[in-house]
Amino acid sequence: MKVVVENLTGTFFYVQVGNEATVADLKREIEAQQKLPYDRLILILDTHSDNRYCSRLMNDDVDGVLLVDYGVCDGSHIYVFLNPLDDGSTNDLFELNWCDSQ
Repeated sequence: MKVVVENLTGTFFYVQVGNEATVADLKREIEAQQKLPYDRLILILDTHSDNRYCSRLMNDDVDGVLLVDYGVCDGSHIYVFLNPLDDGSTNDLFELNWCDSQ
């Protein structure tokens, strides 16, 4: 499948992955294409249906999480962010599931 990825500067690029690809596979492809550090990538899937716009954090903490388990399909739009460098703080990344009716 081919997904659209957008970075913080608004630049779009496309990533081709197999239908059985995991979140980790997608991160590796982004790392290879964009020279971004795999271990700092944060991926957010942009979805909308029935006039609702939703965003969902795609986490690969569990080995083998498939992209399709998050609802990713051909043409899906994914935002990529970089996790800040570890500064020793105790701030954890929060779970994001945001929906807005339009």
